[in-house]
Amino acid sequence: MLFSRIIWSSLAVALVVGSVQTGMQLLQAVPLVVAAELLEVDKTNSQASVLVASVPDGAADSHEHSHEHGSVNEWKPNSNVERIAWTWVANSLHALSMALVVFAVMGFWRYQRGSALNALPLAGLVAAAGWLSFYLWPTLGLPLQLPGMETAALQARQVWSILAVASAAAACALLGFGTFKWRWPIAAIFLALPFFVGAPQLGNDALAGSSDAQAALGQLAAQFFWATAWVSLSFWLTIGVACGCVFKRWLQPGLVATV
Repeated sequence: MLFSRIIWSSLAVALVVGSVQTGMQLLQAVPLVVAAELLEVDKTNSQASVLVASVPDGAADSHEHSHEHGSVNEWKPNSNVERIAWTWVANSLHALSMALVVFAVMGFWRYQRGSALNALPLAGLVAAAGWLSFYLWPTLGLPLQLPGMETAALQARQVWSILAVASAAAACALLGFGTFKWRWPIAAIFLALPFFVGAPQLGNDALAGSSDAQAALGQLAAQFFWATAWVSLSFWLTIGVACGCVFKRWLQPGLVATV
């Protein structure tokens, strides 16, 4: 019974948070991504022109044909409506997974500490820990990148991001559930660990050697940093409020009865 309540509650939160997240992305981030994609297409076309000009005519025709064939087979949304719909689906699934995590942490806190905090403040603290772990700490070392920007190797970025998320989550869990006096310096060590290891170095934000393109991409990157910051804050704020209300209304009575 309690498990089914958790699933349905998480679905309800996911629908609300996914819709809010999609709206925020459409207002803040999507216009910047579309503009960066146009610059990326210009970069690709420029690089292809240089490559075609440097090979014999027959090979150039073959390369152009293969490039066109690959672009035809590459899937992309057919319209803005389809793009928005798939964005909403992805955001809702993401919100569902995070809601399950938030409810699990809140339930464990209730089991361990009882009613030490009300549902809304508790959900706010868990959401703040999620924002710190999943957004702020990885972004401090590896800022989010727009399409067309040069970055470090994908595997190196993934490994470092996982380390940053795990270290921040471990620090938050230690501070939230630990009781021994050394938890604060140990949490500080956890937080410093990914930066002691060092994030992979990013490449130059070059775009086909064009100074105008570099300047345009630099402006977009600065705007994208703040846009994603607001989107992330809105996501965790919404999920904190929604999870707090839903937990208090539907989950807390069942959890108390079960315990």
